[in-house]
Amino acid sequence: MTPVSQAAASSNFAAQDTASSKEQAPSHPAHQIHAPTPGVTATLINDLRELFKVRVTGMVVITGWAGFYLGSMQSGISSVQRGLLDTLLGIGMVSAGASALNQALERTSDAKMKRTEDRPIAAGRISLIQGVAAGLGSLALGGWWLLLHTNLLTVSLALLTAFCYVAIYTPLKRVTSLATFIGAFPGAMGPLLGWTAARGRIEWPAVALFAILFVWQFPHFMAIAWLYRDDYARAGIRMLPVVQPDGWSTVVEALFYAVAMIPVSLLPWRLGMAGTVYAIPATILGLFYLAYTIRFTRILRTTSETESRMVARDLLKVSVIYLPLLLTTLMVCAIAKH
Repeated sequence: MTPVSQAAASSNFAAQDTASSKEQAPSHPAHQIHAPTPGVTATLINDLRELFKVRVTGMVVITGWAGFYLGSMQSGISSVQRGLLDTLLGIGMVSAGASALNQALERTSDAKMKRTEDRPIAAGRISLIQGVAAGLGSLALGGWWLLLHTNLLTVSLALLTAFCYVAIYTPLKRVTSLATFIGAFPGAMGPLLGWTAARGRIEWPAVALFAILFVWQFPHFMAIAWLYRDDYARAGIRMLPVVQPDGWSTVVEALFYAVAMIPVSLLPWRLGMAGTVYAIPATILGLFYLAYTIRFTRILRTTSETESRMVARDLLKVSVIYLPLLLTTLMVCAIAKH
């Protein structure tokens, strides 16, 4: 039963119970208390969390924080003094707005996939007009907030990121598997936005942070694409495992970027953002990420769907652990260097 039907059932039960009470006792209209329908508020909150993709937005905010923090250290100024919270709030609102518009555009394909069929617009709990209004409102508010508290460069990059994600990447997913590559550009913008908010310009260390996020995404996305390839096929989304179901292209792409992740993760060391104390754990983390990507190649050698899903899910989990660990290591080691 869906949350909406649960709320409706609770409402009907309450109405029947009230009617029964009226038959047993005199009616006193002046003293009747109408309790709110249970679950409606909780359902709305959950729907808004899903509409704004709170987990994805949270990841964008975390990477934005890393960029802002490291950029502030380059300036020798406390990140709190430079408006960290205001910057992250603006980035979060822009990301949330883009997520809502993405779901508005993908409502039909979302309804065809098991993992997304219960999203609020796809399920009909939030109307298309409401979803678009919420998305545009959040985008506008986030852009305005960034303009007040950061600079024009950050606002422009944030809105450009949202445009690329919604207007280019989202419709392109139904056309070509190259959409994953194109979508990695807006997906890597978090730390660059944080850096420009702190420094007011694009610099090579910011580009290095962008590159880390860009390269990290591919093993991560290949694991997701393999796990949900049947869903994507039903929805007509041309992810690589759908276009080339034998898995070879999926594995090769994941391995290529996992290998590239090691030298790319060392760019902050080469650029002087952190010393050798960062380079050693960054290399170890990169090798760990590569090891699980190599393990992911078992999808080519097994006929067991259970084993295939297991290795893909393990890679997905490791990718989600790897990125925060790498960024945290960089931030801590940057303190030691300065």
